Amino acid sequence: MLVGAAVAALVLGLLLSLVGAFAAGAAAAFGALVGTALVVVVLGGSSLAVNLVAGVMPTAALMFALFTYTAQVVLMGLVFAALSGSGLLDSTLDRTWLAAAVIGGTVFWLVSQVVLVTRRRIPVFDLPPQGGER
Repeated sequence: MLVGAAVAALVLGLLLSLVGAFAAGAAAAFGALVGTALVVVVLGGSSLAVNLVAGVMPTAALMFALFTYTAQVVLMGLVFAALSGSGLLDSTLDRTWLAAAVIGGTVFWLVSQVVLVTRRRIPVFDLPPQGGER
């Protein structure tokens, strides 16, 4: 699932960077690439961490997932603040294409994860044993 979601976000990011390069120049292409990398690293890292915690301690998975969601929001905000403060968004990276890659990549990531999870058909509960035994 993690690889499928990452591939979907990467494909969108590469398409956005190609379109950005032709439509608005190198700054747009670099902005789209940085936005795509940001989505893959942040969402991929948090998904991997939640999967590892769920495998070790399933009862803590929901709490850890909520924590990683908060961490994702804070990390994205810190990265954007750092990029704004460094001056890269004014010269090297195009803000619009960076934001489009982050928003589009996140949407593609979430939709592909939902599609991949529903196709796996993982049961939520165990059926009782056959023959009425308890």
